[in-house]
Amino acid sequence: MADHPNLTRPSEVRALLAQLDFHPSRILGQNFLIDRNVLNILLAAADLQPTDAVVEVGPGLGVLTAALLERAAAVTAVEKDNRLAPYLRERFADEPRLTLIHSDVLDCDLPALFPRPGGKLVANLPYAIAARLMVELTAIPHPPAVLVVTIQREVADRLEAAPGSDDYGLLSILLQRHYEIATIKHVSPSCFWPPPEVQSSISKLVRRPEPLGGPADERALRDLLRHAFSRRRKTMARSLRDLVADPLPALAQAGIAPTARAEELAPEIWPALLRALPARRQIAARS
Repeated sequence: MADHPNLTRPSEVRALLAQLDFHPSRILGQNFLIDRNVLNILLAAADLQPTDAVVEVGPGLGVLTAALLERAAAVTAVEKDNRLAPYLRERFADEPRLTLIHSDVLDCDLPALFPRPGGKLVANLPYAIAARLMVELTAIPHPPAVLVVTIQREVADRLEAAPGSDDYGLLSILLQRHYEIATIKHVSPSCFWPPPEVQSSISKLVRRPEPLGGPADERALRDLLRHAFSRRRKTMARSLRDLVADPLPALAQAGIAPTARAEELAPEIWPALLRALPARRQIAARS
């Protein structure tokens, strides 16, 4: 690669954006990391090995991409922006270990991005799609073994939320089922250009050997959770009557009190409830 600006210096980032006549989109969550210390923390948490295959979503100007290429065997970067993708293609034209995909990651074939066990996702995720993408990844055949992602602090709090808390919900359950989750660092808006209006966090997710509650049809489980949490003020007995005429046998089989509410149930309980519900195949159609 040819020499490029130091993209952890705000002045050089601004100069490059001016040269490209590029104005970051707030809608797309284009806030470029400009803090070398935060970049180093992100990379240290990823613990990249020379044999690793890494996926990056939202590479932006390529500051993290370049660092990943120094450490991993192969990097696949997915960039949606019609202006940044050509810039990245030119910047990394001499780097055969980089595969650049010009697309919205939510339109990508996610199983093809992670074709085998052991893949890693390391990214400053666009905030608008972070939660949805992580949920989608739980349902593919080979979910990432490790995710190290910069995300909105509110989403990081939801990832780690405990049953009974206001932040606890579908995201908490689906990700905690599959991953051990830790917040590595809270990141100030000043570490990005332009500064976002929200606080950020670096979260690390390491895949469990087996999901909490055992295997499940992930999409059916997601539908059940959406149904229950859209009625979170109701007891489970009342909520499930929209699905089955008499939910009490299924609740008893899963060890759930009829008076319990969705936000009180730990992640490992939900697969048992899904298995106990006779009408679980109809959840998506009736929710």
